[in-house]
Amino acid sequence: MSNVLQLSGVSVVRGTKKLLDGINWQVNEGERWVVLGPNGAGKTTLLSLAAARLHPTSGRVEILDETMGKVDVFELRPRIGLSSAALANQIPEDEKVLNVVVTAAYGVTGRWLEEYERDDERRAFRLLNEWGMGPLLGRMFASLSEGERKRVQIARALMTDPELLLLDEPGAGLDLAGREELVYKLSELAKDDDAPALVLVTHHLEEVPPGFTHVLLLRDGGVVASGPIGSTLTEENLSAAFGLPLDVRANDGRYTAVAKAVTPQDGAAAQSVQTA
Repeated sequence: MSNVLQLSGVSVVRGTKKLLDGINWQVNEGERWVVLGPNGAGKTTLLSLAAARLHPTSGRVEILDETMGKVDVFELRPRIGLSSAALANQIPEDEKVLNVVVTAAYGVTGRWLEEYERDDERRAFRLLNEWGMGPLLGRMFASLSEGERKRVQIARALMTDPELLLLDEPGAGLDLAGREELVYKLSELAKDDDAPALVLVTHHLEEVPPGFTHVLLLRDGGVVASGPIGSTLTEENLSAAFGLPLDVRANDGRYTAVAKAVTPQDGAAAQSVQTA
């Protein structure tokens, strides 16, 4: 398998703070990655690098055989599908759903004077149907529910037939039913051999869809663990990433985690350490 994305010794520094610190990570064709970690771990910064929307302070970022700093990012970005809250905020509130998707062909977020081919509109319509949004193509984006907006955003991210698909917390803000519908659709996408390489960012273990193959665990801008999901998503690694002893359960490809119960003896021992 060829590399789709490779980060070598990558750091991102803002002021005195290291948002990412010496990251080494590789995504290959056909792989479906979950990036997990607590708030502030560097997940969104990492995805911005992968989307060619941020340059590293140091290190090397290679995306689809192109090296950041040596490529026109405006030519590279159409090869990368991106769904994120930051991108959604750029969509005009009165934009119709069909236009939200079709405008990805030009890499813009609002339809203006540009001309689109009939094939572009047909593809946008097909993608909306695949994600259950076909009946709403004439609605304004702002009138949709949060779950509906998320599915429209993913259809938009797929519009250019990308070689790499990046999803930044697609389950954020969804209720239980909306989350489960999204997890089901993402699981179907993950199992599709024709789908691009996938990277899904989340901090909720319950949002990891069945069919994802690898996991990257981050904490404080550094890598805690990385590799195949079955051998890497362990209690030890997840507890280290979130800084809390966790009980991790797996059931039919879905994962859950809860904090381990603290016994009276554990509490007494902790108090003894604190007062020593």
